[in-house]
Amino acid sequence: MLLGKHNIEDFSKWQQLIAESGAAVLIDKESGWTSFDVVAKIRGIARCKKVGHAGTLDPLATGLLILCLGKATKSIESYQNLTKEYVAEFKFGATTKTDDSEAEEENLCDVSHLSESSIISEANKFLGTIEQIPPAYSAKKIAGKKMYELARKNQSIDVRPSIVEIFSIDFLEFAIPIVKLKIKCSKGTYIRALARDLGRNLGVGAYMYSLVRTAIGEYSVENALKINEFEKLMQKENAYGNENL
Repeated sequence: MLLGKHNIEDFSKWQQLIAESGAAVLIDKESGWTSFDVVAKIRGIARCKKVGHAGTLDPLATGLLILCLGKATKSIESYQNLTKEYVAEFKFGATTKTDDSEAEEENLCDVSHLSESSIISEANKFLGTIEQIPPAYSAKKIAGKKMYELARKNQSIDVRPSIVEIFSIDFLEFAIPIVKLKIKCSKGTYIRALARDLGRNLGVGAYMYSLVRTAIGEYSVENALKINEFEKLMQKENAYGNENL
């Protein structure tokens, strides 16, 4: 059973299922939290030892996380494999070391010549199955080490591209140098890397200015609970005491 705003009235039943067959919950992650911060928080609130998430969100990103609790962690891969949907803002005319707004801008460049049509045309070249180099500052492991750990030590690394799929790119708003777009893609896709590569191909550089994960498969962030909302539910229902899961 998967809990969200759409079936919040079934919370007591959902809570009981954690101890029996496991359950999942839709969480709307706020900026500043790592995905593992959310896992740790939900583990404490629900008093459930087994908690896992079905796809990482960077600390600055917001939006949908699916968390599996108890025995439901065994089926977490079924959620991980679902199509992801994001609404992102890309800023053109600069790059950052992290490929997002967490680091300072570098390599500033004039973008007065950029047009909507040129950006759309270049972006469409990324549709379909593509090879993508993960961002240097990412949690992807190389020889047992996370890439961001190596990047912080200025260690050069040979990274093989990942095979990912971009199903669609829809442009929502143009306010150059910032462009807002909606992206549907496969698991393992880095939206930061897409911004980086699109800016590079346009010759002006770019980075991911903001990111919201709006959907995972059929599950929407609109039905997700904020962490404080979930915590209030647990307090109200006087959790069943499933500390030993």
